[in-house]
Amino acid sequence: MTDIQPARDFQKIIPFLLIGLGVALITASAFYLYRNIPPRADLTVVPAVVNYPAPELTLTDLGGVSHSLAEYRGQVVLVNLWATWCEPCKKEMPALQTYYKKYEKNGFAIIAINDGDPTEDVVQFVKDFALTFPVWLDPTYIATEQAFKTLGLPSSYVIDRNGEVRLQWLGGIEKRALEKFVTPIIMEDQ
Repeated sequence: MTDIQPARDFQKIIPFLLIGLGVALITASAFYLYRNIPPRADLTVVPAVVNYPAPELTLTDLGGVSHSLAEYRGQVVLVNLWATWCEPCKKEMPALQTYYKKYEKNGFAIIAINDGDPTEDVVQFVKDFALTFPVWLDPTYIATEQAFKTLGLPSSYVIDRNGEVRLQWLGGIEKRALEKFVTPIIMEDQ
């Protein structure tokens, strides 16, 4: 009877030993598989490739002057929908400004359309970020709800020289993504 008791005790711990061995094997396998994979440095939001006509859209700038997207036919235009309270919007503005200055001589424009903020807040935002591209006001959400049908901010749309929307982003844009995806469109037909 004493010989049977140690065997029964061992049978009780077998499941725990197998579980421990399984965890050790999974851990070792994960370490082996992932040790040579470099960390992903590019966490940029990637745009969707689309192809549809740019919407008809007319809004006013900070000076109260009315403008339409149709006025920009023949240029590559990045329409950026944003708000002063939006943290990703704030984060992407320096990259947009730098990119705009680099490519404006190549027939590239950015139109930053503010999504409903008071004019004085928008003016201060433009000063704080030293923005030199056109900023339009959209107090009634025409751009987000009707023209581009989005509720997410920031949202960006790249319109080619023929008036076709070719790319759309939901989320902040980084300089690398602008260079990778927008520059080829700017350089077409040049």
